[in-house]
Amino acid sequence: MDHPPPPLLRRPEALLLDFGGVVFQTRKRPDGRADVARHLHGVLARAGHDVAVGPLRDSLDAGLAALKDWKNAAGRRRTPAELDHRTIWTDFLASDLDARAREVLAGDAAGLLAAMSPLLSEHEVRPGVRDLLAVARDLGVRVGMVSNAHSGRSHRTLVRDAGLEEYFDVQVYSDEVGIRKPHPEMIGLAARALGTVPERCWYVGDTQDRDVVAGRRAGVGAVALTRHHHTDTPPYPVRDRADAVLDTPEGLVDLLRHSRPASGASSPEPVRRPPAARRGSDRLPGALLLDQGGVVVLSTPTPDARRSFAESVAERLGRVGYATPPTPSTPSSARGASATAPGRPHVRTRGRSPRSPRGSSGATWSGGTCPSPPAPCSWPSRPSSPWSTRGPRATRSRAAASARSWSSAPTARSRSRSSPTPCAAGRRVRSSPASASPPSSAPTSTPTNSAAANPTPRPSAPPSPPWAWTPPTSWFVGDKPWRDTAAAHAGGVGTAVVVRGGSADDAEIDAALTGPPERRPAHVIDEMHDLLGLWAGAPLPLTPSTT
Repeated sequence: MDHPPPPLLRRPEALLLDFGGVVFQTRKRPDGRADVARHLHGVLARAGHDVAVGPLRDSLDAGLAALKDWKNAAGRRRTPAELDHRTIWTDFLASDLDARAREVLAGDAAGLLAAMSPLLSEHEVRPGVRDLLAVARDLGVRVGMVSNAHSGRSHRTLVRDAGLEEYFDVQVYSDEVGIRKPHPEMIGLAARALGTVPERCWYVGDTQDRDVVAGRRAGVGAVALTRHHHTDTPPYPVRDRADAVLDTPEGLVDLLRHSRPASGASSPEPVRRPPAARRGSDRLPGALLLDQGGVVVLSTPTPDARRSFAESVAERLGRVGYATPPTPSTPSSARGASATAPGRPHVRTRGRSPRSPRGSSGATWSGGTCPSPPAPCSWPSRPSSPWSTRGPRATRSRAAASARSWSSAPTARSRSRSSPTPCAAGRRVRSSPASASPPSSAPTSTPTNSAAANPTPRPSAPPSPPWAWTPPTSWFVGDKPWRDTAAAHAGGVGTAVVVRGGSADDAEIDAALTGPPERRPAHVIDEMHDLLGLWAGAPLPLTPSTT
């Protein structure tokens, strides 16, 4: 570009890129929808339902057409919300199917959407993208992904498989944050995670109605488009205009390379971090990582909620065609409770036991990974399960219709056993002047998360590492030495803290202080606000060195 517009002459602090049309070129696979229909047929067959491929393909075609219309309509809204995974199946892709088949697919909604993306389309890194990312790294410009997506999980896999993951400091996908472009907060989230503000970012997309509008509403420093399938044919007239429209991302490389750092006098004041020397040198963490249960949220057992959950188990199983075994004068809630109760000690015991990664040999607990049981492992084959004789098809169906869908169900699994209460001391820690600078994250493990469970190096790291976050300067606060402290050590986190009053009793915590190194916390505190004393240099609570 011989004469770049003024906004593109100023170097951004962060470069925010769309996924499809910018980082990746997408092409529809000729047999993609047929392959998806066959995949769905197999899923339903394994759950005990014989649905022909033809009706599945017809429902898929109708659902994708309706989703396209919905996306175009959402683009006219000021702050559009994203559809949840379950609704995409129940109201769009599987709307024509009978209730049992629809419920099975909705039960594994997220997993099926992740599998669909590579079946429907081929993805290829666009020309110039690798050079653009390399230049951004050389110039110290942080990079983020901001994309509407029905499966951020699939997008993250594609980014990783293309060898681009190391270049992205944050990835923001609409299905993960619950809003979609042109909602300006999509860009705001990414900017804050990168330690800056939208005014100091360039945003690069490929559509006028979503990307240009989102950029203007967010107030980014510059908006650029790289032409893709629908760049020049928006579904309706769009008033906002991009600062530049380029044929490929190659045109951005020289623009970024020759841009000039903006002066503070002519631009908004940037978000500043405390001096690096302060982080980790006088007890203040580089990042504060908090477990959820027992730290951010305190739980109280609630038998009524557990009974309600058991009743929802029975109701959902009936919906997919596997009713709980009837007994004379036994209500469905009691049958559901009898079905779920035997498995709870099994899951609890598993969480406390060292295990090697599935499929590996000779791996040790310390420094290794402990895969969280996916839904088909969390529910079937429990001791005394009244469904244990129903066969693998029934148990897979139950898993799909239960564990993976309860995050969007009226009665969440975590609420079935306890009533959560936000920790007041935790709020005081986050609002205190002493804790104003450490960025925070909340890594946690639940049976509905099939990725990994503590102890593992990954949960100790924030999903979107802000700024120059490094594990050695960070603190991880949990309530379980056998899981949380082990995860912190395995992930290289510098300081592991255990707070009393959670899942571990005092005897278990005290034993950990002199136990195996991988379970040994640096500090044990009675309440979350005791962290402030640690950071301020006040007398320290019990530590291994003082026992």
